[in-house]
Amino acid sequence: MPTYRVVAATGLLSVEKKHRIAEAITRVHNQVTGAQAFFAQVIFTDVAAGDHFVGGAPLQGEHVFVHGHIRAGRGPDLKRQLLLELVAAVASAGAIASNRVWAYIAELPPGQMAEYGHILPEPGEEAAWLAGLPAADRALMERSSG
Repeated sequence: MPTYRVVAATGLLSVEKKHRIAEAITRVHNQVTGAQAFFAQVIFTDVAAGDHFVGGAPLQGEHVFVHGHIRAGRGPDLKRQLLLELVAAVASAGAIASNRVWAYIAELPPGQMAEYGHILPEPGEEAAWLAGLPAADRALMERSSG
């Protein structure tokens, strides 16, 4: 359900740091929103030197950008908590200063999202949705995360 894209300069994040960041993002999203951890996707994009600009000038220093697409339907306090915890978790997992982590959340209506071939439920309706899926699809979801 949530998809997080993490963008950083090529070579800034080692494979180990990427793994720790992916685990941290998944944990935070699960703990803050209650969504099942096996839905969380974290995709890393490395950007070559000279391919990232801020204010019209090449980006200077070590920065990490986190762009999260989540299901709409959560209140502003929860989204603020999610952002704050994502920044702290990514900074810690990536050994990066928190003032070098940029995070954004964009919401998508659940009815406009399909994963594993099924339209997604509204927040809070996940358990009933999962119970109503074919057993083979539930097994595939759980296997994909492990």
